[in-house]
Amino acid sequence: MKKTTFYIVGKHAVTEALKNPNRNVLRVFLTEESKKNLNRENQHLNLLKNINIFYKTKKELDKYCSKDKINHQGLVAEIEHLETFSIKDFVNDNSNRNNINLVALEEVTDPRNIGSIIRSAASFNMDGIIVKERAYPSESKLLYKSASGCTELINIFEVSNINTALKYLKSKNFWISGFDSKSKKDFTQHDWTGNNVLLFGS
Repeated sequence: MKKTTFYIVGKHAVTEALKNPNRNVLRVFLTEESKKNLNRENQHLNLLKNINIFYKTKKELDKYCSKDKINHQGLVAEIEHLETFSIKDFVNDNSNRNNINLVALEEVTDPRNIGSIIRSAASFNMDGIIVKERAYPSESKLLYKSASGCTELINIFEVSNINTALKYLKSKNFWISGFDSKSKKDFTQHDWTGNNVLLFGS
């Protein structure tokens, strides 16, 4: 697991990180108003228990977002990376399942696009996303903000080579499907029985 810490901003990103028992949240910076809203909307969870919190003004929080020009919504958190698992370990641990659905990103590097795909994949209950390690901006505030907290809800597998990962999955009887602008078939009409990988390109 990566030992570095980094900052995320935004209501959904910070709230879901606090809800995730596997995520180590070191510090939360927030306004008085955002704390009230957080407690009111999650009143049975006591999300800030045992968390180091620091009250800041909106202007002080703006400093965390000035480079990316995104709205912090009164919430900023310093977090550690989640523990990661290899795609091979995941497939082996789920060898008794016959309906695993994954997303693979090939040459998709824009943090906002990746975050949107993470959010969509989570909403469709996909089991995980495969990304190229060197191309995945794992500490991007833009990614976490765009994902709206869904980075906490889905497995993300970092691999050194997407094609090698796809070849491995093919050997494990996964079907690989891609997008074609000329196709007349919507992906929601695809037969998702069996194990599948949906490939996104740049």
